[in-house]
Amino acid sequence: MKRKREQRKWRGCEPEKSQAYSFCVRLRRSGLLIYSSMKKSLLLEISVESVEAAIAAERGGAHRIELCSNSRAGGTTPGAELLSATRDSVALPIFSMVRLRAGNFVYSAVEFEFMKREIAEAKKFGMNGIVLGVLKDGGQVDVVRTRQLVELAGPLPVTFHRAFDECADLRASLDSVIETGAARLLTSGGKRTALEALELLNEVVRIAGNRLIVVPGSGLHTGNIREAVLKTGASEFHAGLSSVIANPMNDLAEFEKEVRKLADALLRCD
Repeated sequence: MKRKREQRKWRGCEPEKSQAYSFCVRLRRSGLLIYSSMKKSLLLEISVESVEAAIAAERGGAHRIELCSNSRAGGTTPGAELLSATRDSVALPIFSMVRLRAGNFVYSAVEFEFMKREIAEAKKFGMNGIVLGVLKDGGQVDVVRTRQLVELAGPLPVTFHRAFDECADLRASLDSVIETGAARLLTSGGKRTALEALELLNEVVRIAGNRLIVVPGSGLHTGNIREAVLKTGASEFHAGLSSVIANPMNDLAEFEKEVRKLADALLRCD
């Protein structure tokens, strides 16, 4: 049964405001979901592409959901029904992917207009953030068009996604992402997995400072999260757990278990 949509504000649960923040710890008492604020410095975002996986991630202790479709192709925009059903089913903050198609991140004028509509739809269904990225031919961040989308998404925070990892010069592109006004950058440091680029990710985190929250992602799981925390200096981490469980929909109980293990491991790193 779907839970009634909750339009609560969570005191201390606005991670876009700083790298150090309070996040909500879920306590179940008498069957009710109760939220309390505790001072923590690490946050776990879990990527899902179904309502059932979102519920499992919430039960497992995730702090935020990234919602997309077609995750095997890097994620595309979830449809209206998925947006609505997921919002009705979980109380966690949800960041919605806005990506029309798989492939490159260079968009035509028509595609760009569709992206604007998809942002409006995500806001309509109560999403808490937007995940997107626009590049130019040649592998540079399209600052002008990305900034337009960031402004359209406001007041919701925008995460510039792993389109960044396709850029020709990651260090120069970092300044471009900051210039767009995005609140976060999701990146694997230009490599297939974040573990292959820990040194570069640490550099990106240090350079970004308080101007941008850098979120390492790709290939993170219980067995390597401590190394990622220690070597990157980041405070937010992203995982889909596909390296541990190929298809969460085939075994939601196992997916929930892996999320819980990762959330617990991250907590021990604090």
